[in-house]
Amino acid sequence: MDVVEIDGLRLAFRRAGNGPAVVFVHGGAEDGRAWTPQLDALSDEFTVIAWDEPGAGGSGDVPAGFALSDYADHLAGLIRALAISPCTLVGLSWGVTVILELYRRHPSVARSLVLADGYAGWRGSLGPDEADARLAGLRNQPEGSFDPTLPGLFAGPPPAKFVPLLEAMAADARRHSMLTALTAMTHADLTDVLGTIQVPTQLIWGALDARSPLSVAHEFERQIQGATLAVIPDCGHVSNLEDPQAFNDILREFLRRHAA
Repeated sequence: MDVVEIDGLRLAFRRAGNGPAVVFVHGGAEDGRAWTPQLDALSDEFTVIAWDEPGAGGSGDVPAGFALSDYADHLAGLIRALAISPCTLVGLSWGVTVILELYRRHPSVARSLVLADGYAGWRGSLGPDEADARLAGLRNQPEGSFDPTLPGLFAGPPPAKFVPLLEAMAADARRHSMLTALTAMTHADLTDVLGTIQVPTQLIWGALDARSPLSVAHEFERQIQGATLAVIPDCGHVSNLEDPQAFNDILREFLRRHAA
């Protein structure tokens, strides 16, 4: 783990490999370990960096009043501190929402985008009723009860080889930090950002994603000029862990064309 300080906040990240820079942005209630199979596979050809967002993993706790704009600003700060701007950004789920806000506020740091199983915020992609219901469900969970194999995250049972990883991330999740991030996701509507994206964009979706259904993917594809959608069969929401080989193949092909 490496560490930098951005605006007084400790940010931890994993870095491996050499070549064009690719920054991975994890989903909610996760940390940079969620990208382990991607970092392992792609470090032979690229400089791969996975941050622990504020409040996750080895990073410092989120300050009071931390908002979606703060996640985006700290991610941009990390990219600039590492002198890798512009770079490719890869996000999954909540990570897509963070990337879209980053693109709104700091478009110059993005060379290209890979958006997987994500949202333009829950409000933007799912509507206010579903967004509010999801947040209420999370708030009603008792401390320490988050289930990393939550129904809907995978098309079937979670991959056995990654269950220890999922459990380790869930055990380290901080309730306040998780609720801060997912409250930001609940209220976010970034649909207006989609039409402003002017960099190469790859969409990756699990065909059986129940959390962010394919209708969301098709709306992204419709609104982002030139975006290409790749759908992974028999795969749910956490597509990078459910079928890492297919995910990595799609990602590598895109990066070879657009990461440098």
